[in-house]
Amino acid sequence: MKRTLNLHIAPDSFLPYYQQIVEQVRALVKSGALTEGEVFSSEGEIAKALGISKMPVRQAFLKLRSEGLLIIEKGRRPVVGSSRVPWNFQELRGFSEEMRRRGLVPSSRVLSLKRISADAEVSQALHLHNDETVYCLQRLRYVDAEPVALVTSFLPVALFPDLDQRELEGVSLYQLFETVYRRKLNWAEEEIGATTANDEQARMLGTAPGGALLFVRETTYDLQRTAIEYSRSLLRADRYKATVVSVRKR
Repeated sequence: MKRTLNLHIAPDSFLPYYQQIVEQVRALVKSGALTEGEVFSSEGEIAKALGISKMPVRQAFLKLRSEGLLIIEKGRRPVVGSSRVPWNFQELRGFSEEMRRRGLVPSSRVLSLKRISADAEVSQALHLHNDETVYCLQRLRYVDAEPVALVTSFLPVALFPDLDQRELEGVSLYQLFETVYRRKLNWAEEEIGATTANDEQARMLGTAPGGALLFVRETTYDLQRTAIEYSRSLLRADRYKATVVSVRKR
């Protein structure tokens, strides 16, 4: 059942209206006054109650959605989230595809791209000979302009010989694999764990040193059962949670 929210706007505040709404909803979730799964007010209801236009309320909803504090699906009323965006590791989707599916705005920044000799871990994951050359691509991934993941990908140079000559800023690797290199994706093997952020990782991800991170190792295969990418991802645990559905075999 939807309850009446005790939100207010301070016209003389230096904070824009949408940010005032966001901070109040954050506080309500943190204090337990709003609980996960609870039905939330619509944009129109909040705008009417506060005596403002829908635009700042819409901005607030987008921000709250990007933080996992609101779950908004077409044709349904908003509900309160857990503040962490669920990531279903049983569905093979690229980062950009997954975020757009949730109505969020993904982007990325290339931190480095270089050719290196594959070490034992990378060689084993990609089924390569020792010291075979791979690209090491490091990217910082954003959702609604906020850093959320640090991803290091290893890709065989033999499969993608001109990758270092292509524009990769803001490009979906999965789309590049399928449309440019004709490598149709089939499945991925993932290993999910937990770690903490060191000083450099915390600085890049906008979190505190020692903050909790999800650590994901993933090897992606194409339809020919060829391993085409091995990646190591660090995701902010305050923004993401792993979801896996297990089915009992009969």
